[in-house]
Amino acid sequence: MTASPLRRMTETTPTALWNDSSTISELTTAIRWGAVGATCNPVIALAAIRSDLPRWQARIAEIAQERPTATESQIGWQVVEEVSVEAAKYLEPAFAEHKGRNGRLSMQTDPRLHRNAQALVDQAVHFDSLAPNVIVKIPATEVGIKAIEEATFRGVSINVTVSFTVPQAVEAAAAIQRGLERRQAEGEEIGSMGPVVTIMVGRLDDWLKDVVERDGIAIDPDHLEWAGVAVFKKAYEVFLERGFQARLLAAAYRNQLQWTELVGGDIVLSPPFGWQEKFQASGHDPKPRIEEPVDPVIIDALLTIPDFLRAYEIDGMSHAEFDEFGATRKTLRQFLEADQALDQIVRDVIIPAP
Repeated sequence: MTASPLRRMTETTPTALWNDSSTISELTTAIRWGAVGATCNPVIALAAIRSDLPRWQARIAEIAQERPTATESQIGWQVVEEVSVEAAKYLEPAFAEHKGRNGRLSMQTDPRLHRNAQALVDQAVHFDSLAPNVIVKIPATEVGIKAIEEATFRGVSINVTVSFTVPQAVEAAAAIQRGLERRQAEGEEIGSMGPVVTIMVGRLDDWLKDVVERDGIAIDPDHLEWAGVAVFKKAYEVFLERGFQARLLAAAYRNQLQWTELVGGDIVLSPPFGWQEKFQASGHDPKPRIEEPVDPVIIDALLTIPDFLRAYEIDGMSHAEFDEFGATRKTLRQFLEADQALDQIVRDVIIPAP
């Protein structure tokens, strides 16, 4: 029987498939399709809880009794930890097979800590202790870059998140590299660590579409579908040139190009489950295209958008400017909203409406 499109990709190229969800039904199906990892964020964790809400409401009530002084946020984040640890077990076979490079379940640090590097490091170390195959997400902000290096030095495998641009990806990978080198210099093991640097390709596309609409920039709408792909391909070139240990990971899918154009490298593709279903149904035979350049006509058109220029050039932004980038602010706000929604779920259990 002919292998499915995603299975063909994982069997015929170095490209790994991770599932962008920790919902168990989706994760187990994705594993059958060749997935060897999973990513998560506050929005995705919230979706996993809502997908089995009665069960987690009952668990929230138990935690509230067990921890009578815990805040709504503390209870909610314990649930997130339990959701993540449960999902991580399904990836243990891949973790063993790939010796730590794959088979990991991503847990994201609390976005409310995004201004505090030490708090991010402390939470990353805590998450790392919950299961052997956890990988921890830290945002590619000015503070986050500092936390990424320190957490890596302390032995935490990092999945860089809230990252949309070449300068963010390169600086985050360099921070991971510094952490690995410091750790190795101390005689600590680094071979089983599996860091990745995410570029949220679709969220960059979303932001540029907002900018084009806001600023009245005339551009072929089809060209905007290539922005995230172009940035990812450019970052891939830089990663190869600089020999970073961290792999690139593509996430936040918005179109099929973000699959078909990125196959072939030693990278990770992490589509949401719904996009995996579309890819499976497409019948497409994935071929290595990661090293094929985007049409220069498209690149030239995209470069008329100032924020694409900032995203595409290696020196397009400084560390301080990472926090000001529109996609960064938009995404952090969405993650914070998910935190608030989780607090509300907890509140409805411990203080039911009259």
